[in-house]
Amino acid sequence: MKIAILDDYQDVVRNLSCFNLLQQQEVIIFNETEKDPDVLAEKIKDIEALVLIRERTAITDDLLSKLPKLKLISQTGKISNHLDLNACSKYNVAVAEGVGSPIAPAELTWILLMNVLRQIPNAIEGMKKGNWQENIGESVNGKIIGIWGYGKIGKIIAGYAKAFGAKVLVWGREQSILNAINDGFEAAESKTCFFKTADVITLHLRLNKETTGIVKLDDLNLMKTSSVLINTSRAELIEKGSLIKALKAGRPGFAGLDVYESEPINDSGFELLNLPNVVCTPHLGYVEKNSYELYFGKAFENIINYISGKPTNIANPEILDKI
Repeated sequence: MKIAILDDYQDVVRNLSCFNLLQQQEVIIFNETEKDPDVLAEKIKDIEALVLIRERTAITDDLLSKLPKLKLISQTGKISNHLDLNACSKYNVAVAEGVGSPIAPAELTWILLMNVLRQIPNAIEGMKKGNWQENIGESVNGKIIGIWGYGKIGKIIAGYAKAFGAKVLVWGREQSILNAINDGFEAAESKTCFFKTADVITLHLRLNKETTGIVKLDDLNLMKTSSVLINTSRAELIEKGSLIKALKAGRPGFAGLDVYESEPINDSGFELLNLPNVVCTPHLGYVEKNSYELYFGKAFENIINYISGKPTNIANPEILDKI
């Protein structure tokens, strides 16, 4: 089968152990993201199967209409808003879903939180310039860690916070709040209380129609001048343009970000990169060797099963009889 792996920025997929699963197939790896659907369609017009790295490429009706040979899309992780499943069914393209793990994203969240609180990146940059101990940070111990979204990742973060001697304050859907209370953590009385009270707020919500722009400028303005916002989930959870306005106004005082509205970011002049109260990482939440072996291992396994006539984890199984 002629297979294309898109958006492998670091050119690491070919070095994964699980890549051996595709050794009998014809595989093309693209390292650059192509935003123009017409240009992308021309590059992959003869491809029969696509492997998507999370949500880096948008799969739209327009793109699919230009890919007559495409039979299968194998998704690393779960399907999200980047992929039009109805359009895939319309063009008889099967979509195989993968698996994921909360461990690497949770670890990255905590790393960002620690770096922002202790102001470690600023201290490192100062030392490179010959300045010794030019700033002073704060410890996690005793802080109120606000977690919006008590799912798999939020639950891990709550455990980290407890281990570091911090107090956990949860906000989210009713069931999410009940789960947190059952685990011995405190829920905020209201969203207003949540934003006013927490020393650190970390977002762990799925992006959908209900959650897009769910964090408003008014919410951010409630935060303390010393507080921190961490976002390793999706940039679109925050109302467009609100974060920069809030950070410039000093509420919250700091932010740690791993996600952006348009990725990848290759512009050193990108505004968030140049704010002194922001620590940015290039969407590293799931970008970790063990996670990649898990994500790609399942994606490649789904391809092999499809080729063998025993498709697995198909999100639109109704089209299999038409293939």
